[in-house]
Amino acid sequence: MRLVIIGAGFAGMYAALSAARLREIQGVSPEALEIALVAPEPTLVVRPRLYERKPESLTAPLLDVLEAIDVSYVQGSAETVDTKSRLVKIANAKGTKKSLSYDRLVVTTGSRLFRPNIPGLAEHGFSVDSLDDAITLDKHLHGLAKRPATTGRDTVVVAGGGFTGIEAATEMPARLREILGTSAKTRVIIVERSDAIAPDMGAGPRPVIEEALRKVGVETRIGAGVASLDESGVTLSSGEHIETETVIWAAGIRAAPLTAQIPAERDSFGRLLVDRCLQVTGVQGVFAAGDAARAACDDEGNYALMSCQHATRMGAFAGNNAAAELLGLATRPYHQKTYVTCLDLGEAGALFTRGWERNVEMVGDVAKKTKREINTVWIYPPRAERAAALASADPERVTDL
Repeated sequence: MRLVIIGAGFAGMYAALSAARLREIQGVSPEALEIALVAPEPTLVVRPRLYERKPESLTAPLLDVLEAIDVSYVQGSAETVDTKSRLVKIANAKGTKKSLSYDRLVVTTGSRLFRPNIPGLAEHGFSVDSLDDAITLDKHLHGLAKRPATTGRDTVVVAGGGFTGIEAATEMPARLREILGTSAKTRVIIVERSDAIAPDMGAGPRPVIEEALRKVGVETRIGAGVASLDESGVTLSSGEHIETETVIWAAGIRAAPLTAQIPAERDSFGRLLVDRCLQVTGVQGVFAAGDAARAACDDEGNYALMSCQHATRMGAFAGNNAAAELLGLATRPYHQKTYVTCLDLGEAGALFTRGWERNVEMVGDVAKKTKREINTVWIYPPRAERAAALASADPERVTDL
């Protein structure tokens, strides 16, 4: 029997750990139940979005962990999935292709930045969506120091006032001072189409966010979107033109394109609809987790968000359940009633909320301490020691906040 997991993000890592944990508990050998993880690199990018300095350092190796728990690593990108013949076609960086059969499949391919067809965006826009994108932006920012001091050089526009946009924008003033010097007349501006900053956060946390933006010197343009970009800057839907050489696009994400390979219903974000045990609705043998799945967290109408907090626990349940089906065991319904957010606010600290109502629990330096702990400890892979790694993947305990 073979269980194949596509993707080495938070959901994919925990799917592998959890499946291996159940296999170990049942005393089944790796030969009797092979678990294979497919990804371009055996590496976890330890940020959902890479808004910080030195993005190249924000990764963690997975190969030692996978070897410790007897999970096979298959290098390459899954190009197609044939759910009738139960085959995944994989291509590696050299163009070599192979097919891998499966008895159960877990799709954990994550999400991608949504880039609409806005004139100039492809040519002049940057992002913090992927490791490569973040490294490109970082190199661009350091390159600004070699250019003449102009308004455009010293101005950064962030398109999107949600989680990613706020974290990128509040980090930017300190990064610009570090690169351009304290005498540079730097500006950072968030552009948000909605009528308020942080539209998904609600009214409770918003005053904290607005005060943090004022504290770090981030301007906002509310109720306006980006109409076009060119070499001179960005033009907003309001007609305002802002001179800038740096536009960071942070306005929405979608499930990775591979979800379209699965003959199943998807939501407006491209996420596969799954049942309570995370099996893709109407497709036998296929599970989905993380940003690839639209999953109910409870019986009260709350659905998992595209976040590492939900991805880790979903991955643990999906991996467990895929292995359970192969071993003739009962599956476990996914549930995640507790929900917290911890929003980085740069030099203004952070904001920690609890519950779907986002009740403010911590702000400023106290919340920043928690954010650092999340970023440097909580979301990293377990150590590459078999017992400890497997123990970390109990579905009922993963991300139990």
